[in-house]
Amino acid sequence: MIRVLRLIARLNVGGPALHVTHLTRGLNPARFETRLITGQIGAGEGDMSDLARGLDWHLLPEMGRELAPLADAITLIKLWRLMRAWRPHIVHTHTAKAGAVGRLAARLAGAPIVIHTFHGHTFRGYWGPVGSWATVMAERLLGQLADRLIAVSDRVRDDLIEFQIAAPEKIVTVPLGLDLAPFAAQSRGRAKPAIGIVGRLVPIKNHALFLRLARQLIAEGFDGDFVVVGDGELRSALAVEAADLNGRLTFTGWRRNLSQVYADLSVVVNTSLNEGTPVALIEAMAAGVPVVATAVGGVPDLIHHGQTGWLASNGDVEALAEGVKSALRDDGTVARRAQVEVLQRFSKERLITDVEKLYESLLANTQYRILNTQY
Repeated sequence: MIRVLRLIARLNVGGPALHVTHLTRGLNPARFETRLITGQIGAGEGDMSDLARGLDWHLLPEMGRELAPLADAITLIKLWRLMRAWRPHIVHTHTAKAGAVGRLAARLAGAPIVIHTFHGHTFRGYWGPVGSWATVMAERLLGQLADRLIAVSDRVRDDLIEFQIAAPEKIVTVPLGLDLAPFAAQSRGRAKPAIGIVGRLVPIKNHALFLRLARQLIAEGFDGDFVVVGDGELRSALAVEAADLNGRLTFTGWRRNLSQVYADLSVVVNTSLNEGTPVALIEAMAAGVPVVATAVGGVPDLIHHGQTGWLASNGDVEALAEGVKSALRDDGTVARRAQVEVLQRFSKERLITDVEKLYESLLANTQYRILNTQY
């Protein structure tokens, strides 16, 4: 039995939480035994830890999101002890904090195979020039500690190569895999048009641009509603900024019945400054909702302009407005084409198969080391 230790900083609302729980639950139990270690949810974040119910799941409170030297040192020691006791054959880390302490602990413990998944990156758009440079330098060092780096899209892989995080042959693309059946099965219907955005209310998601889009469309005569689904640190500031929209915009907070949320929307918009592969857009497309997004990060790998959605340059409110108007005019052809594509490309079954194949290839290359290691 191959033991897999999977690490993620926290199971907050978003794609990585879905990704790791699908993998932990779905790997062939006759071949793999998987244990999931997560950190603490941050204040104001949506909690998806219920997804881990029934799994071999353990909470490591010190492994939070923020940089905290003492807590990070404690995390490193605890992970090293766990790895020495349980002796995983594969340590697979997800998200930046878990990837940093997890890869270091794995190499200190002598784990035979170490993998890290980039669900996106923070090389641009998150920090200033100095912070971005420091992040790149740190990831270059950490890249040497992994046998493989996984990117969730070809665009993310290209970025990892551009920033010289590791040699190209060390980086592979494994697209996200999600349970999309509930979205595809949900019937749609709403009398009044509504434009929505789904995601954390944090700076990188650039909700201020969505508010500008709402004002632009209203000025051009759009008589529908606007919906912001999610929560986060910017909730209060955005509510103040949206006061001039006179009740045309609603903040719903976190919602768990997302299939119904999408069914009630006419168009889903993404205004992010940077993205890996945005789960909200995949879910919307699976639900048959047309999508409009800024062409950042892995978004162009997901949306083909005019074919499966509409793209706009980062910050271009005019282009976003044109995209929304095109989506509202479309007879459903684009949304149906997008639905077929994402249901084929982003199923959880495909994800599990891809990861199992990667594991098996690495196991075959390190079989002698695994059989003979004394770590």
